[in-house]
Amino acid sequence: GVRRLGAAAVDMCHVALGIVEAYWEYRLKPWDMAAGVLIVEEAGGAVTRMDGGKFCLFDRSVLVSNGILHDKVRVLSSKFQEFLNPFL
Repeated sequence: GVRRLGAAAVDMCHVALGIVEAYWEYRLKPWDMAAGVLIVEEAGGAVTRMDGGKFCLFDRSVLVSNGILHDKVRVLSSKFQEFLNPFL
């Protein structure tokens, strides 16, 4: 498991601050993502859907990163999602 503080926006702020390099999550609501996405974008990070497509606030997944390793994290997270699909 991954240690979490309980709010997606806080985890995204850690990416914006450079404390962690990436964060992804599935099944979020718009209010869970809005502030964090804005902060990551303003800090110069990358924000997409999990499949790498352009992010929309009404998508249910988000991937944020420092931008440097965004594509590598996207591939890793998609493999993780494939593994989880039978359980979701």
